[in-house]
Amino acid sequence: MLLSTSKGQSTPKERENTQFLWKSDEKMDWVRSWRAALFSLLEDIPIHLRPLVASISIDGTSATTLIVDSNTGEPLWRPFLYNESCPDALPTVKSVAPANHTVCSGSSTLCKLVSWWNIEGSNKKSALLLHQADWLLWLLHGKLGVSDYNNALKVGYDPASDSYPSWLRSQPYSQLLPSVIAPGTSIGNLKEEIRTQFGFQEDCIVCAGTTDSIAAFLAARAAQPGKAVTSLGSTLAIKLLSTTRIDDARFGVYSHRLDDKWLVGGASNTGGAVLKQFFTDEQLQKLSEQINPMEASPLDYYPLKAVGERFPVADPNLVPRLHPRPESDVEYLHGILESIAHIEAKAYNLLKDLGATQVEEVLTAGGGAKNEKWTKIRERVLGLPVSRAKQTEAAYGAALLALKGAPHDS
Repeated sequence: MLLSTSKGQSTPKERENTQFLWKSDEKMDWVRSWRAALFSLLEDIPIHLRPLVASISIDGTSATTLIVDSNTGEPLWRPFLYNESCPDALPTVKSVAPANHTVCSGSSTLCKLVSWWNIEGSNKKSALLLHQADWLLWLLHGKLGVSDYNNALKVGYDPASDSYPSWLRSQPYSQLLPSVIAPGTSIGNLKEEIRTQFGFQEDCIVCAGTTDSIAAFLAARAAQPGKAVTSLGSTLAIKLLSTTRIDDARFGVYSHRLDDKWLVGGASNTGGAVLKQFFTDEQLQKLSEQINPMEASPLDYYPLKAVGERFPVADPNLVPRLHPRPESDVEYLHGILESIAHIEAKAYNLLKDLGATQVEEVLTAGGGAKNEKWTKIRERVLGLPVSRAKQTEAAYGAALLALKGAPHDS
């Protein structure tokens, strides 16, 4: 959860959720966990800073979906988590949505809504769809049924026209869709009972949120078209600020709106998870120190943890290529790092071929950003300036959204 103080300082607050994981009937009670974590974070804010808090915003995982009672806000169904797939709903969604639309994925919010709609019989009239960030923000402002256009993208909202498309509005389940505003827009004041309980200022506001990946991009301060952020975590994800919108479900490429620009993104299955198969963190550090990043590796791999790739090659049957393995672990690691860099380069070239703005500079987030030798390898392979982003936490980006929505005299 993120805050913006009245002195214009962005103050991110976040905490690991593990200590708030509640189980009920041997199943994880995610809603109870999220609620507990949120109010514990409010409690964590130093008492002397609480009167300075001018605005609050929250980022949540994209496509984490709740179906709630439109009168009480309480969930009618267990949450659909971000990575949960609903293949049962995919044929229905594909029959109404345009070809290659972002919603044409089993894990899209719309597929989760349709799956619930097909199962549920009694609660349809009183139901409302919210995303994780929407629901948590509702706990703070009390106005049920508000979302932002970043979270709403995967339910089918069109950020270009600022509306739900006609093909979606004509469906019977469209009655569950929330109203949508821009991220960082003020929704309303913090509920009085919360303000009084915690000692926030009287005019503290709550702003529309965003997704976790968008918040991480905002944190990197890549504000100009052509600036990109590569996240080197367990997988490789790229996001490029573009003047042109690109959407192509064949490659898992979709665009989020950022004010008057577009954040074009895609994610590969290559990344740090492959490295962990062969090396410990300590080995990675020691072996990397021995690599000459200015020297090209002759090894040509396609590092994957399992069969299948989505971006920049859309091939569910692509087999990992990690052989031949040289005797030297230094050479082997060099080959893997350089091969991942070539996949990254191919990804940015694909975005260019699809019509996105040409990438000019790459900022790096994630664990791989700490590896300086890898950064230099990537700089050579990409032929672009590559550096580590100064801020990489999604919390910082959501705090910037809160700052954007704060009263100007704060």
